[in-house]
Amino acid sequence: MQSEKNNYIGDDKFLKLLEHYNCPTPLSVIKMRFAGAVCSPNLELRPADVISSLWPEGKTPRLETKEEADLFFKFFMGLWDEMFSLVAENKITLPSHKFSKDVESLKLQCDIRLVEVEYGFLEGFWGGKQDLNLPAYIARMTDSLSELSGVYNSLGKKLDKGSNLDEVVKALSHTDKMVEKAIAFIIENSVLPRIESLRRTVN
Repeated sequence: MQSEKNNYIGDDKFLKLLEHYNCPTPLSVIKMRFAGAVCSPNLELRPADVISSLWPEGKTPRLETKEEADLFFKFFMGLWDEMFSLVAENKITLPSHKFSKDVESLKLQCDIRLVEVEYGFLEGFWGGKQDLNLPAYIARMTDSLSELSGVYNSLGKKLDKGSNLDEVVKALSHTDKMVEKAIAFIIENSVLPRIESLRRTVN
């Protein structure tokens, strides 16, 4: 069943929405989790489940009226549909951040990238299941993404040890490109051939 297209309200307004509902998950991680969930082979996965996962268990916002609930899901499905369109065009890229090239900023960037890949895209992709039956070549790509998220962690530790900043910046950029290539491979070979069947409604 094809859902009615919801327009995304934009990052600035969405950030205010997240703040209003005390959402602890950063927007960049939400975008990657939604992208992963669109790509997920877990066909039982519902957008509502993914949205609920953005809050700790038992902390999901209490929506007082039907009107509030409708607006809440409309806004979240706007972002979901935005990420669906990017997946359909195979244009998923890691979110951009403005950081200066000092040790603390680079460490923060490494930490954010790890979360965006591991708890963003991969968590969305697995959709709450760890035993999905994947083709071997897709399983290798998901393993590669996990390994690449570990590279971000290693780069952060190198910064703690006083490694050359230029080398870390270069390695960080290279790792970003490898992550995006792995995601593009998954989309091209596993998602695009069945993209319309992956269009999910909020229910």
